[in-house]
Amino acid sequence: MTTRLFCYHCTNQDNSMNHQNFSLLTSRFLLPTLRLRSVQALSLLAVLLTSCQSATPTADPNAIMTRAVQTAFAALQQNKATATPSPASTPASTPTSASLTPPALPPTFTTNTLSPMVTPHTYISDSCQYIKDQWTSTNAAPGTIVFAIMFHSIEKGTAQVSDSKNVSDKDFQAMMNSLHDEGFTAINTQQLADFLYRNISIPARSVVLIQDDRHQAQNFIDHFLPYYKKWGWPVVTGWISAFGGSDPYLQENVSLSNQGWVDYQAHGVVHNIPMSDGSTDEYITGELQGSITNIQKYFNKTPIAIIWPGGGFGVRPVQFARKFGYQLGFTINPRGPMMFDWIPLADKTDPQNPLYIPEGPAHDPLMTLPRYWPSQVVAALDGIRQMGNAAAAYAQQNKAAELQYYNIMCAAKDGPIQ
Repeated sequence: MTTRLFCYHCTNQDNSMNHQNFSLLTSRFLLPTLRLRSVQALSLLAVLLTSCQSATPTADPNAIMTRAVQTAFAALQQNKATATPSPASTPASTPTSASLTPPALPPTFTTNTLSPMVTPHTYISDSCQYIKDQWTSTNAAPGTIVFAIMFHSIEKGTAQVSDSKNVSDKDFQAMMNSLHDEGFTAINTQQLADFLYRNISIPARSVVLIQDDRHQAQNFIDHFLPYYKKWGWPVVTGWISAFGGSDPYLQENVSLSNQGWVDYQAHGVVHNIPMSDGSTDEYITGELQGSITNIQKYFNKTPIAIIWPGGGFGVRPVQFARKFGYQLGFTINPRGPMMFDWIPLADKTDPQNPLYIPEGPAHDPLMTLPRYWPSQVVAALDGIRQMGNAAAAYAQQNKAAELQYYNIMCAAKDGPIQ
């Protein structure tokens, strides 16, 4: 091979010219090639230098340079075809969720339908959990609304009740028909807990019928069984465990429980002394744990709700209830209906209703749920229905922002919303 760039056998003139041309070739062609593919460039240079040792001193220097330039240029063109683009030519990357700013989440839905002293309280602190449960397609739709009604005694055959806490059979039937006509459906305690905790689907307009205190089986058969047969509506009852296994009503109530349409929950043991922050630890424990023990033993189930005896509760009773595993607690305060992560409560005593204990200081909305009195229900139905519709519309207005927030802040750790 006669091609070479520099040779110790050449004349001084040739060497001088070759040295200059070699420097020019190196700066213009070989150095960029070395940057891109150093291994190929070094291999080429080694071949050229090796060929120098066997070449004749009479070789034409112009021909040598022409061939050298052609060889180097060909190598440069090959390197350009395979080289990785420089940083300047790299397309801009798509922004990741970590680099995006999440939108502000909307404030809690409010309504002027509630009493001025009552405000909605939320209980889910994790925004990601709330948004995912709110918008999962198989969960309850936004605006799903539920309320609870308390019954003490339903008096038969009388137009005027003997106690303002009671309701006549006639008014009870009218109320039940109005509930059905307005599209409400009765649910049990477990369904309510699943909805309030995880937004598990329930009828869009739901009601919990709660019969307080001990009653003979005939009470449920006369007043509630017809609606279970017609519409599949269950009833919840707060069982007083005062008499244990010697209770004369026990066996007939156990039979109803086994049929599945009467849902037995806790209503204390002594019952007629309400629990409060002034109660001893022993008394609170006896009322709460005593109810659990009794219902487990005789009804073969564990209650998940405490229907506060006499409507009495406090910070400590609520804390004890949580300690014993209760998931829900019901007061006698008719603050309003409930929605997912939305419980209407009062933080201060209402001068117009001083007997209703403020729930806010307990800091546990799920353990201080409101209930309506029967006499209030029919007049409240239309407002409850409209409140659910307004909440649904408000949720839809904010859906895009909530989903954008979730995609930026939550999806990576909590997964996509199905």
